Amino acid sequence: MAKNWAIAIGINKYDYLQPLNYAKRDAQLMQEFLRHEVGCENIYFFSDDSPNIGGKSTRPNRANLLRVLRQLFEISFMGAGDNFWFFFIGHGIRHAGRDYLMPCDGDPEDIENTGIAINYVTERLRRCGADNVVLILDACRSLATRGGEGIGRQAAEKARQQGVISIFSCSPQEYSYEIAALQQGAFTTALLEGLGIQGKCATVERLNQYLNFRVPEIVNQHQKGRQTPYIIAEPINKSHLILVPRHATLADIATLKNDAYQAEVNSNLELAEQLWIRVLAAASGHDMDAVKALQRIALERSRWEGQQIYSPPYFTAENSAKGASTVEKNPLKTFQFETVTVDAKGDIAKRRNGEARYFVEDLGNGVTLEMVQIPGGTFTMGSPRGESERRDNESPQRQVTVPGFFMGRYAVTQEQYQVIMGNNPANFKGEKRPVETVSWDDAVEFCEKLSQKTGKTYRLPSEAEWEYACRAGTTTPFYFGETITTYLVNYDGNYPYASAPKGEYRRQTTDLGKFPPNSFGLYDMHGNVLEWCQDVYHNNYEGAPTDGRAWLEGSDNNIKLLRGGYCYAYARHCRSAFSHHKIVQLSQLNKQQYPLVIKTLSVV
Repeated sequence: MAKNWAIAIGINKYDYLQPLNYAKRDAQLMQEFLRHEVGCENIYFFSDDSPNIGGKSTRPNRANLLRVLRQLFEISFMGAGDNFWFFFIGHGIRHAGRDYLMPCDGDPEDIENTGIAINYVTERLRRCGADNVVLILDACRSLATRGGEGIGRQAAEKARQQGVISIFSCSPQEYSYEIAALQQGAFTTALLEGLGIQGKCATVERLNQYLNFRVPEIVNQHQKGRQTPYIIAEPINKSHLILVPRHATLADIATLKNDAYQAEVNSNLELAEQLWIRVLAAASGHDMDAVKALQRIALERSRWEGQQIYSPPYFTAENSAKGASTVEKNPLKTFQFETVTVDAKGDIAKRRNGEARYFVEDLGNGVTLEMVQIPGGTFTMGSPRGESERRDNESPQRQVTVPGFFMGRYAVTQEQYQVIMGNNPANFKGEKRPVETVSWDDAVEFCEKLSQKTGKTYRLPSEAEWEYACRAGTTTPFYFGETITTYLVNYDGNYPYASAPKGEYRRQTTDLGKFPPNSFGLYDMHGNVLEWCQDVYHNNYEGAPTDGRAWLEGSDNNIKLLRGGYCYAYARHCRSAFSHHKIVQLSQLNKQQYPLVIKTLSVV
């Protein structure tokens, strides 16, 4: 069962600032709500005359508030699925570019030494170990701030960085009103309504919508000025978190389940576990999808913690007879990388650190092959309407479930091909460049010889496996986001996508690993070289398998599929969903026009 703890602070009486009228009452009402409706088992309450806790004063002065922040959060005491709430109502002041909460003894003439920086509060709260921290601030009640900017801007940025859900009573240049007729603040009135039986806002997203219309409505009714509350919840799945399980709808739970599935697809087992626990809590412990998912995650962890490589679940008994082993003693290693996300203009909007696990295959002569673990999952294959020109062979979109597998971290290099095949047919020479101008038959033969050499079974990926691995949990045209640039991908920069600018046209392949990888840790999935798949070409996805298998029936077996774009391609031809088709024998192709390559997939 998820744990809920809280700190609630409401200050009416200030030593050096004007008093407030209803901050104490608002905090008391919030404390009661958290205890009776949310189920908080521990609430630290600080107000003008609040009772001692464990023999220690709860007067909301700086020393007492710093003490609880220091002592309570010294070590982690919460975990996955748990929530910590921090609720403050009082004065807040912005000083020297930083946001401060003012305790009852806060001095506006010495803010740095008597106030409490909100940055410090969020940093301490994150130490509790709960995967969900909710920071609620109604701290813009000082009339002295009406001529300048109030708190919020710097606090909001810190919240984004730390993944703290932050709820602000008003925008930085506004005032948070107390309503005498209500004996409350407008914000807390709306907040308790929204979280309670009146609004039934179970999720962050729905609470935000409720506050956005209800707070302005209250202040207008009582002839006050503008007050616009707002919520910071990043990453986006924070908006789907269920704050009050008793009000959760089936749609709320379904959205959260989708986020949990997506976390599994992205190989983020920690986040997936947190979200599935929340699904289970919202469903009162009776959601079999969540139960099975938690079992699946536990099994996945147990499989890899021993640093052994196991057969992926889709590997059939028939295939196993071809020489694949059930357990191989290759230890898994871990590598770190950075992924980037761009906007429609190609500007980098976000950077994120990632981590993936892999094993190393020794091919001899000092040459190795790195195979990355790709977790199983479900994704939407194909392109939606409006994503470049509509192509029949990218439709209709459908849900495909792909079991786990290993895929080459990079396309096959020329030195790897040389060791296995004894030749190097590439036009653009370079040991670390991809081997191009190989036919589908060449690619299949490479996999067969690699399998013979290593004792494992290697093969080309299915088209579904390739797109799943390329997307790595994304639904945008590229795993980078809405577009690409030649800083990120090797393609013909004269023909950009969306609102991206024109860029470089290299007219040749580049060394592998030059550009950022996707969230699975795979490189050059867009551009540089085309990559062969097992599948036979079809005009569309009507009747295609939905279990990740290659589609081998129903068309000309001499026409196979390629994915990934290439160095001569337009940007739109490098999209995750773009499917090329070519005849099998390279002798019928313009070798330099179509650089073809192998992306090996390992079935151990």
